[in-house]
Amino acid sequence: MAEHRHKRETPARRMPRAAVVAGPLAVLATASAVTLGVLASDPGTRDLLAADASSGLAAAAPVAPRQQVISRSSRRATIEPLSKEEKVTSPAATRVAVRQADTRLWTSEALNLWAEPGEDAEKVGEIDAGEKLLVTGRELDGRVEVVVDGVARWVTEGYLTDEEPLVIGGDCTNGTSVPAGVSENIKKVHAAVCAAFPDISTYGTFRGDGEHAQGIAVDIMVSGEEGWKVAEFVRANYSELGVSYVIYSQNIWSVERSGEGWRGMSDRGSTTANHYDHVHVTTY
Repeated sequence: MAEHRHKRETPARRMPRAAVVAGPLAVLATASAVTLGVLASDPGTRDLLAADASSGLAAAAPVAPRQQVISRSSRRATIEPLSKEEKVTSPAATRVAVRQADTRLWTSEALNLWAEPGEDAEKVGEIDAGEKLLVTGRELDGRVEVVVDGVARWVTEGYLTDEEPLVIGGDCTNGTSVPAGVSENIKKVHAAVCAAFPDISTYGTFRGDGEHAQGIAVDIMVSGEEGWKVAEFVRANYSELGVSYVIYSQNIWSVERSGEGWRGMSDRGSTTANHYDHVHVTTY
């Protein structure tokens, strides 16, 4: 029987114990190094890493509070506040004012219409005396906002009234007249006052002193509250009537000093001399 030789198998090579232990440690060290490298490459975590001198391993440093990052896009430009005039005249505010306007007043005199309330505003038209206007109630820089043909306009304050003013027009129907020799302006004053106040029946013109003798003055015999209405009517229409000054109830108004309004006069001693029973009008 042939002798069988068994091939001797080479004994398996045993790995030294130190190598067995070092292998996992190397893998762990490699993983740690990779992890630390990734963290160190991130600017957000780079400062969170610190070397542990005693172990040779990287240790996490205490996490510092992160500072808030403000984006440039979140910054807002400084905006200057609007002036009062800019707020009032803005298109949105004007539309609201026009839409909500519900009060109507009359013009006591012919007035200029302005596009805006400021001193440099553009004049855009005129409005006659005696016109009834829709008013928004807004005032600025000495002007009042009104609505004309659906558009906001501005007029000088102080010339709008809630009472319908008397304006020149109509005919004298009460049969009164003035002498033919008086000035044309006195004839205008009589015609206007007679048409507006037909209940007044006495007008004094010619007499032997001063302006009456020249035919340029007239006394309109009226008193009380109606006397003031007549005086204001003549004053409001002074330009069309050629009036120089008006006296009533111990007060005088004149073209030369119109900016002062009605001015008080000294006591002349009687009701007539102080013009309590008539309106005196002197014309040019």
